[in-house]
Amino acid sequence: MVLIAAALALGAVACSRLPRSPGPGIETGIASWYGQEFQGRPTSSREIYDMNDMTAAHRTLPLGTYVMVTNLGNDRSAVVRINDRGPFVRGRIIDLSYAAARVLGIVGAGTARVRLETLHGFKAPDDPRRSTVWIQVGAFSVQENAYAIKRRLDSAYRDVVVSRLKTARGVYFRVRVRTGEGEAQGLARRLAGEGYPVIIVRE
Repeated sequence: MVLIAAALALGAVACSRLPRSPGPGIETGIASWYGQEFQGRPTSSREIYDMNDMTAAHRTLPLGTYVMVTNLGNDRSAVVRINDRGPFVRGRIIDLSYAAARVLGIVGAGTARVRLETLHGFKAPDDPRRSTVWIQVGAFSVQENAYAIKRRLDSAYRDVVVSRLKTARGVYFRVRVRTGEGEAQGLARRLAGEGYPVIIVRE
């Protein structure tokens, strides 16, 4: 799965509160972010850093690991792929890309207390041209909340679905709109303009 942040409009939709107790594969601490000053530079994985991709730096997790990051201050969650090493500031546990920081509402403050949950079984598609494109507008631990958003969107959008994601911490329900590669950016801007915290998901 490759996640790319398209836009973020704060306020209308937030992820439901997730459990806060620690467990295997769970880490809590301070997140920061890095952006334009590193744009185009090579990362520790030898990828070129793109501030608009949903990626992050971690000191010890294997490169390529997918992590669900939850901002404990506003309960927003996003999945990022570890492709770099850091942060190198004491007391911080993850350095997010600009795109991920926007989704989580961290850009203005610069840092936030977060929970990291290592996800297993996530893979990037072998051929991105064959991937399905979704616009995700929310992820909820309460199924009824997800379907309430779906009903709201059904009147104006086609192919709105609720997908179930099972993790070690529980089951979450993601509200998504299916779209094509050529329409994804425009649809994401439209939904962001309506106040949804939008992520473009390719899988």
